[in-house]
Parts: sequence; C-alpha cells; structure tokens
Amino acid sequence: MTARVVIAGTSSGVGRTTVACGLIGALGARGLRVQGFKVGPDFIDPSYHALASGRPGRNLDAFLSGPELIGPLFRHGARDADIAVIEGVMGLFDGASGNDEPASTAHIAKLLHAPVLLVVDASAMARSVAASVHGYSSFDPKLSIAGVVLNQVGSDGHERLLREALAPLGIPVLGTLHRDAGMAAPERHLGLVPAGEGVTEALHVLERLASVVAERADLAAMLDQARAVPPVPGSGEWSPDPAGDPAVGARVAVARGPAFSFHYQENLELLGSAGAELCEFDPVRERNLPDDAGALMLAGGFPEVYVEDLATNEPLRRAIATFAYSGRPVLAECGGLLYLCEELGGHEMCGVVHARSQMMSGLTLGYRAATAATEGLYGAKGKRARGHEFHYSTVRPRHGEKAAWTFHGRDNERTEGFATPSIHASYLHVHWAAFPDVALRFAHAASPGRLSEVSL
Repeated sequence: MTARVVIAGTSSGVGRTTVACGLIGALGARGLRVQGFKVGPDFIDPSYHALASGRPGRNLDAFLSGPELIGPLFRHGARDADIAVIEGVMGLFDGASGNDEPASTAHIAKLLHAPVLLVVDASAMARSVAASVHGYSSFDPKLSIAGVVLNQVGSDGHERLLREALAPLGIPVLGTLHRDAGMAAPERHLGLVPAGEGVTEALHVLERLASVVAERADLAAMLDQARAVPPVPGSGEWSPDPAGDPAVGARVAVARGPAFSFHYQENLELLGSAGAELCEFDPVRERNLPDDAGALMLAGGFPEVYVEDLATNEPLRRAIATFAYSGRPVLAECGGLLYLCEELGGHEMCGVVHARSQMMSGLTLGYRAATAATEGLYGAKGKRARGHEFHYSTVRPRHGEKAAWTFHGRDNERTEGFATPSIHASYLHVHWAAFPDVALRFAHAASPGRLSEVSL
C-alpha cells in the first residue's frame, strides 16, 4: 500500500506547487521513491513533479476520467513508489461546479482516503489565520485536514503569532516557509513556465525548495500522516493494454520540445500499448518529420511564444502540410491547432486548417462535455467525450470546414475545432484513460497502407 498525502491550498497562488515540489525533493533526498500527481487537467505542474522525482508526472481528474478511475489510475501511477504526493488545484473545495465537489481537490482526497496538508499564504495575516483554517477544516467533516503549512511567513515573530493563533484548533503546523525570492519559478500567461523549457533554472529552484522544506517542515510527522492511511477504495489497476489487436508497424510522430509539451502520460502509454512506436521531434529545431511516420500528433503547449521560430522553419511547415494532404492521420490539440492554421498572430503557420488564429487578452477556460460533430479519428459522429480547454487565443475560420466537436453547455451548444476523416484539430484536451479506443484507432490509422482521403 502506497503512502499518500494531498497538498491543498486555500486558493490558487498560495504556494501549493512550492510545497509539493519541495516535499517531493526532500523525501527523494531521503531515499524514498516519490510519485507526483496533480489534481485537475494541468500540464505544467506535473513537469516540475517529474523533474523533482525522476518519474513521469501524472494527473488525477474526476471529470476527465470519471471518479471510478481515480483509484485504478492512482494504483497504476504509484506502482513501486514509497509515497505519493498529490498536488491539489485552486482552492481545496473548488471543482467543476459551485454547488458540489466533483473534480475538486477535496473530492480526490476522499476518493483516495488521503490526508490533506493545507497550505496557507500567511503573508497578510496574524490571528485571522485561525478563522481561515477553522473554516476549511470544518466545512466538510468527511475530509481529514492532517496539518497546516504556513507559506510566506515574514519573520520569526510573525511565525510565533501564527502558531499561537492556530494552537487552540488542535491542527498541527507541519511547516513554516519564510519569504524567499529564490524559491520562485518563472511564470507566463498560462501559469508557470514548463520545467522542460529551462531545465537548469528549474533544477536550481527545485533544489532550493527541497532544501527549505527539509529544513522548515516536519517531514517525520508528514510521513506518519501519509503512512497512516487505509487501502485505496476498490480494487484493480488501470492498464494501457488495448481492448483489441495492437497495430503493426505504426509509427507516430509526436511533437515535443518547448512549443508542444502538453501530454498526458497515460495517452502516450495507451498509444505505445496499441502498437505505435512514438517518434519524438521538436518543431522549433527540426526541419523534417521523423522517417516513415504514419501519423502525426501535435499536442498543446506554447506555439505563441515560439511563433517566430515556427514560422521561420518553412521546410517543416511544408512537410506537415504535405503529410496532412496525403491523407495520413493528424491529431492536434490546442497549441497544435494553432500551428495547423494558416497563420498565428500574422506569422505564417502550416496552412492545413483554413483559419487564422491570434492571441487574445481574455481566457477561455473550463470543463466540456462534448460529442463528435464529424466522423473521424475520435470515432463516429455523436461519440461522447469529456475534456478541458484553457487558452488565450481564438481561431477564425476562413470558410466552412466541418467542426470537430459539439460542446453541450448549460445554456447553449456550440461547435468547435475542425475535423475530416483523417484530421482532428481542436482546443479540447482529452485524457484518454476513459476513452482508450481513441489510441487504438489512431495507432491503426498510422499503420502502413492505411491512408484515407481528406478534403479541406
């Protein structure tokens, strides 16, 4: 049974990632095998977990996968780990709706029977910290708040006031992190800069975090809480093994590197188990697609940050357009969609999708219940899926392409993305653990001789 602890916050921005990454590093320095998980659909925080732990970062999202898969996905990801550090999302009780808990950090903690360490930004509080912690600890009596970590503490005197205020609650203070500019990771419009974009700087920050947490947190008490847990409810471990014959000879070109780094680990594992050889390439630096690729996968990321490099790499843009128009399958999510457009912010892109994209000041964010609007790589028209979109860009079609998805909202429906029998380009990020047939279909479409006609 894997020890486990959830690192939750009173809200976004309180230092939850700081504590989670510092704890992963501090426990790893003790010789423990640590698996990091992120609650929610985030891609960036898991990149720091992976760098801190040496294991792939993973997500636990009860909306994307369904609550029934949280236990099996946890057992799969935490296999052979000594302890799992599960970083929450937003505030402890923030989830897919305002009147219930689905997909919240609290929901995941209860599904896993995991204790919660509550991170509080104490920079502008003294005795009021007790009122805040009391509210969070009493809001849901089924949730176990095992301790508090105080972040952004101003001084030893400030720490003393905070501890005095919290003492009557009987909830232990398991860590106090004082203000330290050296513990800040670089940020941009979607949050932290992915760890892979600046490994040296990220490693420096992670080493500092591990050192500070080892010094300023009660690791022994945290381990005691993490180990004093019952078994994860249910049985069985999620497996990427396909429910059908794997593809033969399939090679999938997978865009990686700084511009396209948003991948769910389970999606890649599903493709591999479905018989696909994953051939990574970096569209910023490489001028050709991998040899003998039968399909192309363009993930999300930050093409807008590297737009000049992508535009300058004309040979690869031409190769991708030729690849797509030959009828070979292309699957693109979010940043991949922008790259397939004719242009992004006035810079020439691949021109596979007849649309122009540009960055906006407003954020489009949220979970989406969707059905396939066009038969294609995701299956028959009407195929249901759940996903998430998070972007500061917009795509304006030049003429009437077929949509990829129909989104079903509370007040209205809207279509989104672009699809043909062999191309699926959309803002929607989908975690395939709940839809493993997508990986098997894509792998078979990548097999030699499986070309289909495409018309854009």
